[in-house]
Amino acid sequence: MSHGWQDKVVLITGAANGIGEAVVRQVLNEGAKHIAILDVDEKSGVALQDELNSKHGPGKTKFHRCDVTKDDQLFAAFDSLVKEQGNINVVINNAALMNDSPKVYKKEIEINVTALVTSTLKSLELMRVDEGGKGGTVINISSIAGLSQSPLIPIYFATKSAVLQFSNCIGKEEYFAQTGVRVVTVCFGATATELVSPTKLGSLDKNVTPKFVSDVLEEKLHIQKIDSAAAGVVSAYKQAASGSTWLATRDLPVRDITNNVVRAYEILGEFN
Repeated sequence: MSHGWQDKVVLITGAANGIGEAVVRQVLNEGAKHIAILDVDEKSGVALQDELNSKHGPGKTKFHRCDVTKDDQLFAAFDSLVKEQGNINVVINNAALMNDSPKVYKKEIEINVTALVTSTLKSLELMRVDEGGKGGTVINISSIAGLSQSPLIPIYFATKSAVLQFSNCIGKEEYFAQTGVRVVTVCFGATATELVSPTKLGSLDKNVTPKFVSDVLEEKLHIQKIDSAAAGVVSAYKQAASGSTWLATRDLPVRDITNNVVRAYEILGEFN
């Protein structure tokens, strides 16, 4: 099955900076009709919208100031996009936080898990063919943190495992056959975004500094370029089956790791 970005209407969360911004740029270059840029960073979001509309043509992008944890703001962005464009073809749930500190971890769970689930369900509501929609694709962003274990930032690791499990389950072939909505998971490796900077990181342990967490990540992991991660999303969209998992890491081409994930869960379930 082959999918192209040409003439697609796309909504991306966490899209004013970092990987989300890079995805917006690459998808526009692939011929998307319109992209809704959702983010809390209004200054960067408006600047990106204005730059890209100047380059690609009026109305190619629109910034929506949106805290994805606020249902009214999230649903308003969806409804505005449908009203203006008539349809949504692709939703990319990219917004994320990597901060386990006691004052922030609940927000981390709300952004990484709760809002992503809510956005996926809203996408299904609007897209599903068995309820009058035209079908479409949801791409949920997980991480190598969802594929491994570490005591360093356990809450973040747990949220990304939740994204992987939820997306795999709701994307299963039998459900896709009913809804016509693909749900695809893309796991990023460590990427050179603000997420891995000391200003954004936080530990649940008061004795562990953000700089220590950042230093450990840089020491143990290959930090890939932002454009490499974004290219992984753009490429996975073109070829992924619903319920599949793709890995974009180490500046390598994105690759399908679905069989590994399925095999891992089979091993975990051997007692059953």
